[in-house]
Amino acid sequence: MAGMRILALETSTEHGSCALWCAGEVLQRACPAGQAHSETLLPLLAELLAEGQLSLPQIDAIAFGCGPGAFTGLRVACGVAQGLAVAADLPLLPVVSLEAMAAASGAESVLSLLDARMHEVYCAHYRRVAADDYQLIGDIHVLPPQAVGLPAGTGAACGNALRAYPELQQRIAQQGWAMQPDILPEARWLAHLAAPRLRAGAGIDAADAAPLYVRDKVAKTVAERLREGGKA
Repeated sequence: MAGMRILALETSTEHGSCALWCAGEVLQRACPAGQAHSETLLPLLAELLAEGQLSLPQIDAIAFGCGPGAFTGLRVACGVAQGLAVAADLPLLPVVSLEAMAAASGAESVLSLLDARMHEVYCAHYRRVAADDYQLIGDIHVLPPQAVGLPAGTGAACGNALRAYPELQQRIAQQGWAMQPDILPEARWLAHLAAPRLRAGAGIDAADAAPLYVRDKVAKTVAERLREGGKA
């Protein structure tokens, strides 16, 4: 599919973004800090389309960060992607946020670690199998930081969980892994990963799109907070 065009939406963390892929060239916008992604995402997408001199029907597909991540953010990206896809009859390309982090790292073996709050970490191990293709090794987990296991060998560990849990970063660094704590999911990397999938015909119908939650529980109960010394 020569000259394909992909819109990408990523709001799985507080640092949301959107991007426009045009034949390998990528434009990106960051969601303003302190504002709800639901309020800023559509205006930013309109800016991208205007800069690219395109209308929505000229787009070939929409990629969205399906998770894991913040529950509200995942629903925003999925809902906006579904609405746009239905309006313009476009396929959707869900991309896992942890895989987008792996792509951003540029490493051959990557441990993606995203702060899941509640003293837990979303983690996944990826290996690069092509320029824009990472293979998940094992499963995606949500675990306490002390329970995160290290794959054999070395590579790069990326994500904000490294800063959120210094003991985790120290343990991984002691095993010789490179640290990339500033990497978060970004729309530009969703687009990079989505492009070969679109060429392969991997798009899905808007009705079949859904967030990848991994963890169903989003808040601690009053009893749990009290046991930990918090307030009801």
